[in-house]
Amino acid sequence: MHPLRSPLLTGSLLLAIGLSAQAKPLNLIGPWEIHSLDPSSSSGILFSRLQIAETLVDADNLGTLKPGLASRWQASSDQLSWRFTLRDGARFHDGSAVTAANVVVALERARKKPGMLENAPISAILADGKDVVVVLGKPFAPLPAVFAHSHTQVLAPASYAADGSVTGIIGSGPYRVTRLQLPQRVTVQAFAGWQGRKPAITDASYQAIGRAESRSLMAESGQADIAFGLDPVSIARLKSSPRVSIVSATLPRAIQIKFNAGHKWLNSPAMRLAISQSINRQAIATALLRDPEMAASQLFPPTMQAWHQATLPALAYQPEQARRSFAALGWKPGADGQLVRNGERLALTLRTYPDRPELPLLATALQDQLRQAGIAVQVKVGNSSDIPAAHKDGTLELALYARNYALVPDPLVTLLGDFTDDGADWG
Repeated sequence: MHPLRSPLLTGSLLLAIGLSAQAKPLNLIGPWEIHSLDPSSSSGILFSRLQIAETLVDADNLGTLKPGLASRWQASSDQLSWRFTLRDGARFHDGSAVTAANVVVALERARKKPGMLENAPISAILADGKDVVVVLGKPFAPLPAVFAHSHTQVLAPASYAADGSVTGIIGSGPYRVTRLQLPQRVTVQAFAGWQGRKPAITDASYQAIGRAESRSLMAESGQADIAFGLDPVSIARLKSSPRVSIVSATLPRAIQIKFNAGHKWLNSPAMRLAISQSINRQAIATALLRDPEMAASQLFPPTMQAWHQATLPALAYQPEQARRSFAALGWKPGADGQLVRNGERLALTLRTYPDRPELPLLATALQDQLRQAGIAVQVKVGNSSDIPAAHKDGTLELALYARNYALVPDPLVTLLGDFTDDGADWG
């Protein structure tokens, strides 16, 4: 495997659930701040997950598409257009009706911004009665899956200012926003006008808490009912606590190392493969995540049964082969063991971010393993936005991040965006 990025570990969702009786609202905490109200931002997924805003298409826990704002959809015989029929009686939280024209405006706004719609060959989006018609430049089978992504969520006209900026989140989902404080908190309440099954939980709130240790302590003390994104140390401690229950769900997500394939030292597939072979994924998964099965064997984890290839040779820790490859590329160990070529020492910067508490820990482990291979790595922990920014300005060397292949129910859509000729923010 000669990757521009190397899968390191498979992903899981870890959360602590308080077991003591709690007064309403249900209090949720996680590491994700609400940086923007715009659905095209990374914060948009929170408004989908809190069931405030809807998309045309939804998906169940297995990734199977199901109706959202659209009750049904159909492709034309030539596959060059799709017709999405809106469900009858849908209303926004301000009482206004959801119309095809509203949906077209929201989708056209999304289409003008970076996101999943860029990967679809859309020529036009039109309103036709209660239908939304999407015209394509060429057939694109996974189009309905694209409209399940949070980037395409539909907001009421009153959500937008005159300049098109989003000033409020007025959706059509089971819950409406009652309070919003950027970047930390959002409070929701069941929407009386919701047509579907009445929610069992009437009130809930989400708060962004940056430190994983703080989240685990809040769950244990009863200050939070559900805490997302726990670090391995906290998990080990909470497992012995009678006041919380730990739930782990394996996700179709991979923690990956991104290489700048245009870098003067990283532009050889053999070099990138040698670095990959210098990484002991099994040791990292066992020591830091306490789960050896989370060591990645390929890009897609076994949970993605339709995409995981059991017969594919697994990514392996092969330090001797890596050393031979480094030598063949002209890199020789110096007196201190660090690789040197033409008077230059092999030193690289690895960028990561703390939104997922395991990433800084994994970055430190990678730093040590690559040091043993003769590569000096400086770890920079910053915002997740630093990685695509450094990609764009050409300063990125290595990056460690988590990539979820279920943000769009059909992984093909994400892959089309990641593996482009000029590279991509997360590819």
